[in-house]
Amino acid sequence: MTNHRIAGKGRVDHGRPVHFTFNGTRYEGFQGDTLASALLANGVHLVGRSFKYHRPRGILAAGSEEPNALVGVTHGPGRFEPNTRATVLEISQGLSTNSQNHWPSLKRDIGAVNDAAYMLFSAGFYYKTFMWPKSFWNKVYEPFIRGAAGLGVSPTQPDPDTYASRHVHCDVLVVGAGPAGIAAALSAGRSGAKVILLDEQAEFGGSLLSETDANIDGRSGWDWLTMAMTELAALDNVTLLPRTTAIGYYHQNFVGLCQRLTDHLADVAQGTPRERMWKVRAAQLVLAQGAIERPLVFHGNDRPGVMLAGAARTYLNRYGVKVGQSALVVTTHDSAWLAAFDLAKAGGKVVAIVDLRPDISSHLRAKADSLGIEVLAGWTVTGTSGRLRIKSARVRPADPTVGGARTIACDVLMMSGGWTPSVHLFSHTKGKLNWHEEEQAFLPGEHAEASRTVGAGNGSFGLAKALAEGTEAGADAASDAGYNGRSAQYMVTDETELTGIRVRELPTDQNPGKAKAFVDFQNDVTAKDIRLAVREGFKSIEHVKRYTTNGMATDQGKTSNINGLAIAADAVGAPVPAVGLTTFRPPYTPTTFGAFAGYNRGRLFEVTRKTPIDDWAEAKGAAFEPVSLWRRAWYFPQAGEDMHAAVARECAAVRASVGIFDASTLGKIEIVGPDAAEFMNRMYTNPWTKLAPGRCRYGLLLGEDGFIRDDGVIGRMAPDRFHVTTTTGGAARVLNMMEDYLQTEWPDLKVWLTSTTEQWAVIALQGPNARRLLEPLVEGIDLSDDAFPHMAVAEGHICGVPTRLFRVSFTGERGYEVNVPARYGRAIWEKLFADGQAYGITPYGTETMHVLRAEKGYIIVGQDTDGTLTPDDAALGWAIGKAKPDFVGKRSLTRPDMLKKDRKQLVGLLTDDPMMVLEEGAQIVFDPNQPIPMKMVGHVTSAYWSASLNRSIAFGVVEGGHSRMGETIYIPMPDRTLSAKITGMVFVDPENSRLNA
Repeated sequence: MTNHRIAGKGRVDHGRPVHFTFNGTRYEGFQGDTLASALLANGVHLVGRSFKYHRPRGILAAGSEEPNALVGVTHGPGRFEPNTRATVLEISQGLSTNSQNHWPSLKRDIGAVNDAAYMLFSAGFYYKTFMWPKSFWNKVYEPFIRGAAGLGVSPTQPDPDTYASRHVHCDVLVVGAGPAGIAAALSAGRSGAKVILLDEQAEFGGSLLSETDANIDGRSGWDWLTMAMTELAALDNVTLLPRTTAIGYYHQNFVGLCQRLTDHLADVAQGTPRERMWKVRAAQLVLAQGAIERPLVFHGNDRPGVMLAGAARTYLNRYGVKVGQSALVVTTHDSAWLAAFDLAKAGGKVVAIVDLRPDISSHLRAKADSLGIEVLAGWTVTGTSGRLRIKSARVRPADPTVGGARTIACDVLMMSGGWTPSVHLFSHTKGKLNWHEEEQAFLPGEHAEASRTVGAGNGSFGLAKALAEGTEAGADAASDAGYNGRSAQYMVTDETELTGIRVRELPTDQNPGKAKAFVDFQNDVTAKDIRLAVREGFKSIEHVKRYTTNGMATDQGKTSNINGLAIAADAVGAPVPAVGLTTFRPPYTPTTFGAFAGYNRGRLFEVTRKTPIDDWAEAKGAAFEPVSLWRRAWYFPQAGEDMHAAVARECAAVRASVGIFDASTLGKIEIVGPDAAEFMNRMYTNPWTKLAPGRCRYGLLLGEDGFIRDDGVIGRMAPDRFHVTTTTGGAARVLNMMEDYLQTEWPDLKVWLTSTTEQWAVIALQGPNARRLLEPLVEGIDLSDDAFPHMAVAEGHICGVPTRLFRVSFTGERGYEVNVPARYGRAIWEKLFADGQAYGITPYGTETMHVLRAEKGYIIVGQDTDGTLTPDDAALGWAIGKAKPDFVGKRSLTRPDMLKKDRKQLVGLLTDDPMMVLEEGAQIVFDPNQPIPMKMVGHVTSAYWSASLNRSIAFGVVEGGHSRMGETIYIPMPDRTLSAKITGMVFVDPENSRLNA
């Protein structure tokens, strides 16, 4: 350990040394150190190279906003991760780390030649170069660009770690455990509300961990923090989540949290998850994310040793580390003065404070004088020197008429341009941001969700303001969640009121065209790059961002966005709000693929889903087939039967008496809310407003292109509730589509969507004796045809179990679908099967279901449609509400191409040889004698042997098929050409008489 570590200072455990390596060199830190603090304690500032110019880079910040200190980390065999922020990575025994983006070594990087040729690599250079000679692109330019792209090295071995996930509901979720967040959690927690408090740091406290001046209620900040956290930990209704980042804030107060569980541990038990993804639905949110310090923009502001003043203060007070032996402070904000004072009081040397402001408060000047710190008010920095570490800075009066420049030797430069409120999560929800001219920052305005923003993230800087806003927000959030929330009073003393100004760039007497004044440290974007983008015609900040790559690095512009925006606005000659603001998108910080995957890997990556009745079917000897992600009973062979014989028997049994079928795999979505009917009207082609509760309707869903996406029977359970069924394979897709429209197109609708696919087991009873079997077991539902006709739905009980009973048929026979809670599915199935023995009940599988539905002319979306069929093409034009003003896909149905008479249309096919079953997917032609390659005019979509008709039947799509009834088409096969006649699609009971048989 070097003299950069101050014995006994900070919150690290000086009695527990930790050894780790960086680039093969062994270092020592303490328990509680981050890699960044431990390296600084060992005098290491050089930690990496920049992306484009390969300039030496050091540690800039102390949190997740760090753009420079990205390292590769090895936790053990197979456990390598690139681009980890040294500022948040906690050291552990044996940790192995290495720097990135250099060759052959960090100190001697051949890529630094780019820095010497920096004039060739200005903004957008990749749009203007690599064009000649054309033949070089494939063999020279593209391989070179791909080889140079990216930061770090991808892991080469499978990830041996496990990752967990958890779904949670809470009353109040508090994001950020600084003073504002802790105050909010205390007020909400004391009310009895279920509270979750999280912070991305390993320790709660936020600014209290590094700012040690003020007292709260007569206690030091650290003592108050200990007391507050002890109280919160003792509350059973409060969950504390350190090392947890809120990565995304979504619709209806849904928040994704990524918690680091074991990266800080040297020894981890086998099978312990590395990270956990929390999926939280909160009644109320309190956003207390704090603020991010702004770097100053000047020539040479990127050298190792140049860092944010607030970060230097954190390393000093929290980790007990002096970031340098001779510090120069450059600032436009009072907070940097406090960092200088702390460093001087800890024995560090502060050679000068350079403040662009000519007028500095007298108490700050007096404090600096008492500590022997030179003050240069109204001065600026115009450059720095030093190759691998800053050695000096050139300073001069901002007013060039006042005096000349001077050079000040230093080994660290602590800078501050003020603070930018962290509004990322607020912006994820489309919350409205307002520009505050005085703060030169965007602050939260109108909230789109049930949330509040407090503290520095709300522009309320200072400990007293943070505590006041936090406790008030926590109490209000608890009250809105249904509890008796009460705010507290906090007395803050010895707090210094801070002021400052915000500047685009520090004034300079140097040539701005050659200045390397960096805005985005990771992507090497300079102030002159942004001004060049504006000169070349890019006026919107979104365009400037993409042209220069400012804010597109792994830190998503946390330290660069506002500076870049201000420079672009100045170049455009417009106010900052007129230039716009870049879009903040999840995740807030880079998140591992493992955390997103959670348990879904290996055997669990694509889980074979089974219904509650699956084991019964297996015991009965069923053959199975995969349908989407489900395993479904295909058919139930008896002794000596092949599939053909088993299916023929099953079909005959359904037509003659009663069959039982497991339909649990149907997708099911509960649509609830006062605008549920309006939502259904907009999504589906059919009208829904006048559908009475207790009735069902076939629903047809189109894409925006007018093509069929899904279908299903939908029951209206109440005026504000629909039970929607989808195809087995379409459930997730349909729900995602609905959510997309609800969140992006119709956010004003009061509707809630819930997937209930696995909540209901569905048992289909089909056949003339279905009612006789079912009626004695059902309570509370009159099954007479008058009271419960075809396409009716009702809620009642079956064998004492709650049921939603649908009177629907996918076979053409009298049919019922019994929906019961999944845990009762097998018991009800077994009871129906046992009582059904009196009627010769027969279980049947998916193959029989396909035959029966085809005999009746019912299509299966995804088999008889291919993504290019409209409702009219599929003979479903009757399902379009002609009087509806709009629905998804309506406009596309009127496009000229959709109205052509020769479109491929779904028809029935009967082979001239009734014993010949066509092959699904076989191509269709009109003229079998035409030369090869023949013109294909369609294909066979479904083909079966019908035991009822004692012949084959089929569906197919044929060009102009609806106008070709009775015509003969041909199906060329490898050994022969088959012929078939085009017919209607209903082969059995066209009068629908069997529905009430």
